[in-house]
Amino acid sequence: MQLQYGPYKILDSVLSMVNRYIHWLALTFLTIMFGLHVWVLVSIPHISLDFAIKDSGITVITFALYTWCVILLIRAYPTKVAIVSYAAILALLFASMNAATDWLIFKYWLGRNNLIYSTWLQHSLSMRMITHSLLLLWVATYVALKKKTDSLEDKFLKQADATSLLREAELFKLRQQLQPHFLYNSLNSISALIMIQPDKAQEMIGKLSDFLRSSVKSEAQDLMPIAEELNYIESYLAIEAVRFGDRLQVHFEKEYTDNAKVPPFLMQPILENAVKYGLYGKTGNVIITVHIALQDNMLVITITNPYDEGQTRSSKGTGFGLEGIRRRLYLLYARTDLLETQKTEQLFTTILKIPQAYA
Repeated sequence: MQLQYGPYKILDSVLSMVNRYIHWLALTFLTIMFGLHVWVLVSIPHISLDFAIKDSGITVITFALYTWCVILLIRAYPTKVAIVSYAAILALLFASMNAATDWLIFKYWLGRNNLIYSTWLQHSLSMRMITHSLLLLWVATYVALKKKTDSLEDKFLKQADATSLLREAELFKLRQQLQPHFLYNSLNSISALIMIQPDKAQEMIGKLSDFLRSSVKSEAQDLMPIAEELNYIESYLAIEAVRFGDRLQVHFEKEYTDNAKVPPFLMQPILENAVKYGLYGKTGNVIITVHIALQDNMLVITITNPYDEGQTRSSKGTGFGLEGIRRRLYLLYARTDLLETQKTEQLFTTILKIPQAYA
């Protein structure tokens, strides 16, 4: 789980560096501990350098061994519940054992024939106990919290992966649901044309094949240049032109740059709705306008078609088109304001907004 902004980014970088060089840091800490211990023994009780080095060496070695035992036991703890309390109890227990071990070794080895050292050892037992307790508590708490945060991070990553997979699956399902009803209508039209106008049926089959081929090529893309999407739309409109002839007129107004991009298959269902509610049940020519403009950091696509409210109420559809687009936009951009619809007595307008990353 990466913290990306402000002081959190700095903290995350520091923690990552600590984890990367933890062994060298531990060795440096033990070396400093050894040096300070020697200095204290020589300066305060005026222990000889030889005894100070032996005392400090044994102290550092036993402390490192008991610390390693604490770390292993915390890592072996089977759950993160009450892990900090468990680590604190371990630290205090092993600090007592560490102080007792040092005292026994020093008393029966170094202190047998040295009165000054024996006196210092007797008076320093409580200080050793406090020092070992504080140091082991710090190490144990750090290890316990790291184990807990690692567990939470692993859980978060698994949840993020599952969420990402679910999102991709839903997006794939939404893309797959865009075309079936259009395909069914096209096949029905081909079936009707075969008997009365076989040449048009053949033409429509060819255009339908080109349309499906271009849709397969675009399937794996999250974003595609608007020019490629318009090529795809032209393939779709060519099929509709076979069905409706000169009655269907689509006018494009383009005001965008070449690097503008859109998710594939967003415009086709909107145009299909426009064709459905603009032509079905009507006679005469129908004009659908498509205005595409780059406004600030948004590519705004406005599609306007004739609208007859009475005819719309009598037409039954799946209701999937616009809702499917709205859901796709939310999954892609986490926004609910990218699709708008407006209607008057005679016109229905769909406004589609696509954020542009480069802007």
